Parts: sequence; C-alpha cells; structure tokens
Amino acid sequence: MDKGPLINGQRVDNRKGSGISISKYISYLFLIILCVIWIVPVVFGITTSFRSQTEVVSSGFRMFPKEWIFDNYIAILNNTSTAPILRWLMNSLFIATMHTFLVVVVISITGYGYSRMKFRGRDTLFFTLLGISFFPGVVNLIPSYKIIDALGWVNTSWAMIIPGLAGMGNLFLVRQFMNGIPKELDESAHVDGAGHFRIYASIIVPLMKPILIVCGLFSFTGSWNDFLWPVIVFTDVDKMPVTAGLLLLQDIYGNYRMIGQLMGSAILAIIPTLVLFLFAQKYFVQSINLNSGIKG
Repeated sequence: MDKGPLINGQRVDNRKGSGISISKYISYLFLIILCVIWIVPVVFGITTSFRSQTEVVSSGFRMFPKEWIFDNYIAILNNTSTAPILRWLMNSLFIATMHTFLVVVVISITGYGYSRMKFRGRDTLFFTLLGISFFPGVVNLIPSYKIIDALGWVNTSWAMIIPGLAGMGNLFLVRQFMNGIPKELDESAHVDGAGHFRIYASIIVPLMKPILIVCGLFSFTGSWNDFLWPVIVFTDVDKMPVTAGLLLLQDIYGNYRMIGQLMGSAILAIIPTLVLFLFAQKYFVQSINLNSGIKG
C-alpha cells in the first residue's frame, strides 16, 4: 500500500491531501451552482430589456432576444409624465443618501452611549429594545402612518428618511464592534482631559470606520429597495422613489403592459446599489473582526 512520498524524513499521506481536494471541489461546485441560480434571472432580466413587447409575449423563454433593440430605454428616458424614471431615481438617491448619513450619525452616537457610558438600566434598556425589534415591521404600519400624517410628512421625503434611523440591527453591530475596542484608549484620553464627545469624535469614530460603512451600506440598500412603505406614504407621482414608481407601469387590471420597459427600469434601479457593493465589499470582511480597527 502506497503511503505517499518521504519528505524531510516524514511520510506524507496522499489520502489526506486527496480528501482535502475533494472537499474543496465540492465547495467550489456548490458555490458555482448558487452563482448560476442567482445570475440566470439577472441575465434574463437584462436581455428582456432589449426585447420588443411582441417578442416577449410570443417567444416564451429565450435567454437572448432574436433582435436587440434599444426602444425600451429610449421610451423610459423620454417619459417625463406618467413614469418619470429619472426623477424617481433622483428621489431615491436623495432619500437613501440622507437616510444613510443620519443612520450613521445616530447609531454611532447611540452605540457609544450603550458601550462606553455607564447609567442605570443601560443593558436592560438595550436588550428590551432589541427584543421589541423582533416583532415584524408590518405591525407598525398603521401607527407609523398616523405619526407621519400628524407631522405633515405624507408625500415628502422625510416620511422615508426619518423612520428607522435607530434600527436595532445596526445598533447591535456597532455596539458589539465598539466593545472590541480597548477601553484603555478612553482612559488615556480622560487622563489628558478629553470629554466624551472628544473621545467619540477623535478616537472611537476613526476606529469604527469598517462597521459604519457596512451599516451605511445596509441602510442605503434597505432604503433604496423599500417598497411597501413608499407605496403607502406617496401618492404624488413626481415625489415617488423608484420602487413605488415602478408599480405605475401596471394597467388597471394589475398586469404589466410593457415588460421590456419594466425590465429596463429595474436594471437602471439596481445600478447604484451594485456600484456601492463593488466599492465597499472589502469592508464586510473587516467588520467581521471586532478588533479590525486596532493596529499594532
């Protein structure tokens, strides 16, 4: 029986290496299958945006169109009345950007309070709020709408910017990341006469960059892709975000008349979030390590 070659006076077992290779191949195969399952609908949606409505209705499932046309995108860009996609994209960009900025400010300050400041009932309050956050969001739709209506924010961007700023999911990540930063840094700053705000702004925030970027990315995509809430709070076509606006491409029977234009609009809508993920993906790995902001 072959026990493998002799290297540096030790016999290497070929069977162990082959076992590792097989498990690696199985992992790669599994990842490839997942990639295909995810990418096929995306590719089909992109190619459908270049089909005519006649081909969409008559040809059935075809990965690539018989004839590539740009009429759908021309119609999308020229429509400024019933479906102003460019205006919707700008509305979504403003709402998602403002929401993300305020989320980062709120959760970083709140996370500092729950992690670094000592007050009575701190942990009890935090975990109580965390438990309440497990209730489904649909339970709060009616109370949330009543509050928005009382504030006069219906059909305004504030209806989507303000709600959800102190999301417990993001706050939990920030608090846990901040707990991994040595408190000796705070104590040294206190000795030098720094107060809480100075410590927060000069020491904590720079070290929290990876997790704040990840939370900001989650907040941006969550705000950008939100569908149910904007459909409820927006009735003015010109003020709608893109997710609520795409619903207007239906007819009175709830059917989509121009599938190619719908796919083209959806492709345009995913471009900003796709670009964000491409530029921010390295911070996902850094955020997993609670001490990634500590060097040396």
